[in-house]
Amino acid sequence: MGIPLSPRPAQVIDLEVMRQRLHAKRRLVRLAPELDGLEMLYHLASDPDTLYGMPLLAWGLRDDGEVVGLVPWMESLTPCHQLDDPEYGHFVGFRDPETEEIFTHPPEHKQYELEHAAAYFDYEETDASTLIQQLPDTQGTHALCMDDEGQPWQLKQVFGWRLYSDGQVEALLVDESKVESTPVLPGDACLYPGHSRHRVVYFFQRIIANRIKDEDPTTLEALALMVAR
Repeated sequence: MGIPLSPRPAQVIDLEVMRQRLHAKRRLVRLAPELDGLEMLYHLASDPDTLYGMPLLAWGLRDDGEVVGLVPWMESLTPCHQLDDPEYGHFVGFRDPETEEIFTHPPEHKQYELEHAAAYFDYEETDASTLIQQLPDTQGTHALCMDDEGQPWQLKQVFGWRLYSDGQVEALLVDESKVESTPVLPGDACLYPGHSRHRVVYFFQRIIANRIKDEDPTTLEALALMVAR
């Protein structure tokens, strides 16, 4: 006895289209700075019983309504829950250092703030990627910039962050030759998106950046291993 055929016609699934739709639902549509000192907690596989704290830079609202905590991590402004590297860090949760409360989901007040802001600043979609938001950097984040092999790397301070309509977030770095007034502010013409000029951009907190500037041997050794990875 033969197997009955389905009356539904066969459908060809375009995997690339499916990926684009999934990306569209997960793209960032709005940012809100974290100004109350909330932290991301993570641990390392080499010391799983110790929790490390890192200040959150911002919160992001995705197209599907999900809110994510964001930190400058490795080569991008990264959603905390995506950190799952045994060597560099595995995300555990969030922490309020004032109350020492640990929680796993973004706070409700940030959810409301982002949803209302996104509804107010409701931009029309365009084919071309356009700038929709700028945030200043409040943590002294630095970027290690590398170009072609053989050229020396540059350590630059991050002055701000740009969110584009395709969900991409770029760090703003300063072109010292174009500075016309100080302090440098996010809208100044001397600022440029890091990946528009540099092949590789790694982000560091201020403490680590100062160790690199001071040529701390342990930090430089760890940096060499990371870059060569």
